[in-house]
Amino acid sequence: MTTHLPPNQSQQTDSSAQESPMPNDVLNNSELPDDNQPVFDEQSHGDNILEDAVSEKAMLKDSDVFDDDIDDSDDDEASAAGQVVPVVIDVTHTVIEDEAGLRIDKLASKIFTDFSRVQLQGWISDGSLLYNGSVQKPKIRVKAGDVLQLSTTLEQHGEDQPEDIDIDVVYEDDEVLVINKPVGMVVHPGAGNQTGTLVNALLYHYPQQHHLPRAGLVHRIDKDTSGLLLIGKTKPAQMALMEQLKDKSVYRHYQCVVAGDAASLLRHRRIDAPIGRHRNQRTKMTVMTAGREAVTHLLNVTALNGNYCLLDVGLETGRTHQIRVHLSHITYPIVGDRVYGGRRQLRSGLTEAQRQAINNFPRQALHAYTLGFVHPTTGEDIEVTTPLPEDMQKLMAVLSDGYDDE
Repeated sequence: MTTHLPPNQSQQTDSSAQESPMPNDVLNNSELPDDNQPVFDEQSHGDNILEDAVSEKAMLKDSDVFDDDIDDSDDDEASAAGQVVPVVIDVTHTVIEDEAGLRIDKLASKIFTDFSRVQLQGWISDGSLLYNGSVQKPKIRVKAGDVLQLSTTLEQHGEDQPEDIDIDVVYEDDEVLVINKPVGMVVHPGAGNQTGTLVNALLYHYPQQHHLPRAGLVHRIDKDTSGLLLIGKTKPAQMALMEQLKDKSVYRHYQCVVAGDAASLLRHRRIDAPIGRHRNQRTKMTVMTAGREAVTHLLNVTALNGNYCLLDVGLETGRTHQIRVHLSHITYPIVGDRVYGGRRQLRSGLTEAQRQAINNFPRQALHAYTLGFVHPTTGEDIEVTTPLPEDMQKLMAVLSDGYDDE
């Protein structure tokens, strides 16, 4: 595993917790099989266009991919921000000796890497991608000196407008981007949040991603949760990473401050409770028998004082509000969570300063601090980490004040 930033280590206060931390391979329990390749698969053929289009659309809509502890304010609503901005594509490629003998569709997927195989095969059929100036079947094999020309206009994702908003990039290469999302930023435009989102910022700093769904986002987190988000910079990278997320070969670790003592929390190392939408309060989620499978792991428990702890949490699934709902369900809610915490956030024995710090904390104290994935091109294991934000560090300092002296 290659670590690109030093991990934010937490200290264990209970020896029994140290003996049984859940290793990454428990969360990373499903390697991408040979027959489950990313969108650009050299063994696939043009006959599977419809099947591929359906699976691609399903993957983009799958809630496992996008419901990563999200807030309803971040729901996938149609954006109405601005007017449609057409993106004109006009590129030409001359076949070299090493490429001779390849089928048109296979060569196109190698050289026009910003687009999916489904898109390219469609453009070959409708004449947007020409071979030596004419429309040909995808299976025709090319010769050195032949010319492929792609001319088309993309408008599907042009309605989200670029905005000059700073983003904190913690990892980047030609295929993948990982950013540290600040508290208060909505991930993508939706009802009530049509500007000022991460997607708007990405379209400004990476305008070539205008043609990608959600500007390349692979998953999302709640507006008031801080931390790491994974983004594909090309269509094949985005689709491959989505597939990894579904197969659990992407792992996500969170840290949160909760109301609860260490001994009690250590009895809940694995929370397996299905989650569904609340029957009466439709903006809330709840544990329910008819819900979807949801599994959360408490990887590490660090006591801040006798009644509050810092948790290191791993997601096995990614349901809406999953961490918040599960911790509330076992009666140890996240500090600052007004929806699922309520008065249970206040425990006995607090000083006035600690009580005020909890009452005044403006958001759920939840941070996505570690993200691991398999690089979609190189196959390298990548792990990226980012430290706790300042507001959570200050909260922890107040809660732990005087605890070590006891």
